[in-house]
Amino acid sequence: MAALRYSGLDDTDSEDELPPCWEQRTTKDGWVYYANHTEEKTQWEHPKTGKRKRIAGDLPYGWEQETDENGQVFFVDHINKRTTYLDPRLAFTVDENPTRPTTRQRYDASTTAMEILQGRDFTGKVVVVTGANSGIGFETAKSFALHGAHVILACRNMTRANEAVSRILGEWRKAKVEAMTLDLALLRSVQHFAQAFKAKNVSLHVLVCNAAAFALPWSLTKDGLETTFQVNHLGHFFLVQLLQDVLCCSAPARVVVVSSESHRFTDINDSSGKLDFSRLSPSKSDYWAMLAYNRSKLCNILFSNELHRRLSPRGVTSNAVHPGNMMYSSIHRNWWVYTLLFTLARPFTKSMEPPTSQTPELGRRQPYITKSTSAQGT
Repeated sequence: MAALRYSGLDDTDSEDELPPCWEQRTTKDGWVYYANHTEEKTQWEHPKTGKRKRIAGDLPYGWEQETDENGQVFFVDHINKRTTYLDPRLAFTVDENPTRPTTRQRYDASTTAMEILQGRDFTGKVVVVTGANSGIGFETAKSFALHGAHVILACRNMTRANEAVSRILGEWRKAKVEAMTLDLALLRSVQHFAQAFKAKNVSLHVLVCNAAAFALPWSLTKDGLETTFQVNHLGHFFLVQLLQDVLCCSAPARVVVVSSESHRFTDINDSSGKLDFSRLSPSKSDYWAMLAYNRSKLCNILFSNELHRRLSPRGVTSNAVHPGNMMYSSIHRNWWVYTLLFTLARPFTKSMEPPTSQTPELGRRQPYITKSTSAQGT
């Protein structure tokens, strides 16, 4: 218990005092686990009480969570100038049910972005969402902003981006939200965005790579690459590389890559099983819009998995997400056939927003932040 006194906290109840050789630790997302140094094992349950616990509340004033070069979380007390690997909130844990609810149990096809973040306070967090002026990107940006985050809408069309900013401010006038220019079809624009973002000297806790093109006729970007491939994958790949140092310095941080189940219906290998680069940016004669989209989504997933492998030890996680089968949005607007298909499927797909009758009235009167529960991680 000396470590708790070192953290400036009192001892815990005797019932929870650990047997010899046991140590209490925490995960990055606030769950408590126990390590036995003699048997060299770990477990979620307290060795005496059998209870599972999680951290309650924010870090004490003056404390900050950081990650060392080995990916180990440690805590810095800036007031008293000291460092410890023991979470100073361990004296204030709460019991948790032995079985944590699964995502399938908690959320379903009618769940909205606002409901997923309900009860979380993202004050002080910085979030960048690409393609955030409409569709999934807009709902994501709005939800983060109404939960206290500083949100940057990274968009190609600044007129529509500024309109989206105004819509969010209409929900809550104190929302911290702004628009910045980002054209994924132009690598120079990606570079300029990264430079402009870094000039702000702020952290980056969440980067949502959402922008995408679908059913485009064949064309080359100014960089000489097929447009669907560059917009959906390469532009985001370049963006993450340019902001990687900021993400690592902001750990715990997260990259979310919006992919699709359609990645299953293609491949990027030749007949011998080797990567065929010509399939990534095909010529006009070898181009099919749907295959180009599917291949770009496969690249999204491969990139996300490798990014997580490389950066998770430094406190940056990466997840690829499928937003939903045939989710209705404006992504189909480039070809009338897909517009017709999406229109016919619309009654059976998930809407971007809840029905009007289900929209909370307090949405336009106050922010959706609930102070009783806080999210330390991203």
